[in-house]
Amino acid sequence: MTARSSETQYVTFALGSEVFAVPVAVVREILDHEEAFRIPNGPDYLVGLRDVRGQGVPVIDLRLKLGLSRTVPTPNTRVLVVDITLGERQLTLGLIADRVFEVVAFRAEQMEAAPDIGVHWNSDYIDGVVRRDQGFVVVIDLARLLTAKDLAALGGTDKTRAVA
Repeated sequence: MTARSSETQYVTFALGSEVFAVPVAVVREILDHEEAFRIPNGPDYLVGLRDVRGQGVPVIDLRLKLGLSRTVPTPNTRVLVVDITLGERQLTLGLIADRVFEVVAFRAEQMEAAPDIGVHWNSDYIDGVVRRDQGFVVVIDLARLLTAKDLAALGGTDKTRAVA
């Protein structure tokens, strides 16, 4: 393997005491938390819909999706509005984070593979782990986080096609 010196910028955020990151390229905007319009019979992690500049955007509790406890909103709670490319579709979602920290650049050689043991979540959707003085930052691959069942629940009935 050859080390690359290219850098990618990430938005870092907290879920509890854990620090996560997603690429800046997928983040459309960061909003203050507000109650979403509830959707009956949705999955437990689907908080509801939120109006984002005239578009109804599904909002998910990322803590629940990752197997953590439900988010209890505080004045620091934020919603990251992200655009995720899934196959030929683009899905816009709101992700609830306990706190958003900063935009930071990580070099490719800083990224380590996710460890197989000692983590509190399924590591299939962890793109990598970066060591920092304060601990670790877990980089999430949002496209791998969502399953086909999630897409059906989040994408709306007119836009989602079941793929076997």
